[in-house]
Amino acid sequence: MSTSPRPGPARRRATPGPPPELPRHALDVPAPDELPLAVGSFAEIGPLSRADFPHRHTFYELAYVTHGRATHVVDLVAYAVRPPQLFLVTPGQVHHWRDADDLRGHVVLCTPEFLLTDPADRDALHRSGQRSWHPRDAAHAARIRSLLDRMTGERRRAEPGCRSVLRAYLHILIAEVGRSTPAGPAGHPAGDTHAPTGRAVAVARRFDALLAEPALLGEPPRAYARRLGVSVRHLNEAVPRATGATPAQLIRQARVLEAKRLLVQTDLTVARIADRLGFADAAYFCRFFRREVGDTPGGFRRHGGKHHDPGAEHIDADG
Repeated sequence: MSTSPRPGPARRRATPGPPPELPRHALDVPAPDELPLAVGSFAEIGPLSRADFPHRHTFYELAYVTHGRATHVVDLVAYAVRPPQLFLVTPGQVHHWRDADDLRGHVVLCTPEFLLTDPADRDALHRSGQRSWHPRDAAHAARIRSLLDRMTGERRRAEPGCRSVLRAYLHILIAEVGRSTPAGPAGHPAGDTHAPTGRAVAVARRFDALLAEPALLGEPPRAYARRLGVSVRHLNEAVPRATGATPAQLIRQARVLEAKRLLVQTDLTVARIADRLGFADAAYFCRFFRREVGDTPGGFRRHGGKHHDPGAEHIDADG
């Protein structure tokens, strides 16, 4: 990642992967000592910060929109943009901007590794379940904007100690997100003081990261336990303690979400989707999908389900 004064578009790249995968966006960090974080205006980050096609993230994105109109679609859920407004996209999620008009504001991008030293920040982003917020009032909005201006200036100057300063700024920004008013579909309260701590949270955090890997979605809990280096029994005890759901339930939810993504946002046939998600055959996948969603895969793709985005490429052919 270049340390030039402008955090330009080269910091974010699209890596197409084997067709017909969804495009993947990754932060371009060419050297181990480069800072895996970019911050700047929509214009400075580049056109991919306003991409109008569905794509999957490998990094975190926090966007603070202060001007303009658009609809932000995250995992098939559409959020009408009403500035000032914060948006979050986490690794593994699919998103795009629809009908964007003169979007202005700040964008912060960072790799999961950048949050390793403060796992509480990562937990706060994931535990809330929220993907959009409004500042509480004008003073709060001004405080968030001032913080992002300082982050942008610090990243441009790239002076000694920049990494530590930006990490501190990001910690404050995540705290400000937690103080904001949720917008759109509600999740669990971001400030849940009863959240478990210790080893259960650590295991659940790593399990959550594995759920973002589509290649694993056809595997049973024991495969995840093997990847995590823990026993199946420990996984089955730790994950519910931290999340309130069993590993099998979360894997099933992740499979359903990935199936929806692929039906709405790619041209894969139902048979190919079934194979990709680890089902023995398309008929079994269709029964699973109908039971979980209340619609057939063909029906869901024809009308896109409850959250279909008419601006995305549509798929009409069943496999």
